[in-house]
Amino acid sequence: MARRENPEINAGSMADIAFLLLIFFLVTTTMNVDSGISKKLSEKPPPDYVPPIIKEKNIFEVNINFRNELQVEGERMEVKDIKEAAIKFIDNGGGVGKPGEDGTPGQPCDYCKGERSESSSDHPNKAIISVQSDRGTDYGTYIAVQNELLKAYAVLRDRLCQERYGMSYKELDKLYKDDRNNDELKKKVEDIKTSYPQIISDAEPTSAN
Repeated sequence: MARRENPEINAGSMADIAFLLLIFFLVTTTMNVDSGISKKLSEKPPPDYVPPIIKEKNIFEVNINFRNELQVEGERMEVKDIKEAAIKFIDNGGGVGKPGEDGTPGQPCDYCKGERSESSSDHPNKAIISVQSDRGTDYGTYIAVQNELLKAYAVLRDRLCQERYGMSYKELDKLYKDDRNNDELKKKVEDIKTSYPQIISDAEPTSAN
């Protein structure tokens, strides 16, 4: 009986097919990108620098424990409620602001809409938000808290920008980014930023152990 030979498989094009598949997956695959919060570190102060005295009422304390529970100004609070609490603190306007660089004394906040309580912040440029987390705090919770605080500043800046320039701060900032040489837009952006400066301080994390 004649011996039957197995048919051969032409594998000459397999390398080309594998290469094309590799390119396909490289082009179509979605890569996870780490997210974070952009922060500018302060410069090292000169040797003769004397830190200013900060009143306790000008500090808004946010604490996140290792169970991801929040305590704001000594009271339990949900993440969704931080924004309104921060707005109330920043916009209180209960005193006068920092003295001007030219030596002029600090002035009351004439654009603040807060309660002007003597027990809360004096002025937006004196209002400091201090965030202290635990080494066991979830990164997602920390980011969520930071986002709510940034939203508080965004709300206040938008409101003031609408009052002064008839547009949101986001719109004004985009116009300036598209035209960096426009001095008028630059002055308007700086005006809003200095009226409601973002002063968020990260305290040294605590440890549950």
